[in-house]
Amino acid sequence: MDTRRLPLVITAFLVVAIALALAYQLGAVGLVTGSEDSATVSISDGNERLATVDAEVADTTPQRYTGLSDHDSLGSDEGMLFAFERESTRGFVMRDMAFPIDMIFVGEDGTITAVHEAPVEEDQSDLRTYRGEAKWVLEVNYGYAAEHGITEGDRVRIDY
Repeated sequence: MDTRRLPLVITAFLVVAIALALAYQLGAVGLVTGSEDSATVSISDGNERLATVDAEVADTTPQRYTGLSDHDSLGSDEGMLFAFERESTRGFVMRDMAFPIDMIFVGEDGTITAVHEAPVEEDQSDLRTYRGEAKWVLEVNYGYAAEHGITEGDRVRIDY
């Protein structure tokens, strides 16, 4: 290789590496080993299984922003699992939602930290924020948590 081209090759490599790193941080690209399309979410209270949900996974910024707003409904044991890299205080709203849902916030240790019932909001200019400590947030049909006895402190297992 011509040694005069070496700085150009190194610069091009660095530009591509930085662009990929930025795209990943902004959620435009998921890691192949960490980006999944679906997951099975099992919820239990002690030794008793309360529910099993087949969930779409939203693990990029654009997917998390859109959420279920592009869905008309969910099946009886279906949901969407919002996955984040680390636990933090999360806030979710009912932006452009066509149907009410329950939001189940799950900490890094797999413990449910908060459960919210979220009705459809007609006034999109002043959306209520539902908060909880979570690494994952599971959205399911409205009333699902109450129907299955799901409460704070219950345990969640996620299989990708």
